[in-house]
Amino acid sequence: MNVHEAISKHSNAQHLHLVRFSELDAQREQAIDEAVDLCKRGLPFTVDTINAITAHIIAHAKEGISPLRSYVTKDMVHDYVNKG
Repeated sequence: MNVHEAISKHSNAQHLHLVRFSELDAQREQAIDEAVDLCKRGLPFTVDTINAITAHIIAHAKEGISPLRSYVTKDMVHDYVNKG
């Protein structure tokens, strides 16, 4: 494999890694929006889905260049809703 092919392969792998991160991050944001909506309406909610996706993001980040995301607590959701 020549240098050009190696660079192209590496660049493509990074691109695919970031595409997957974007997909996971969008799923996480949707789960956060759902928890916030339930909290605003005074309904019970969990952060389990958010944190399951966060765990996938953290594992995915270990394989490439994508950023990390923090786990979310119910208190964090309550604080966000109460500030808004």
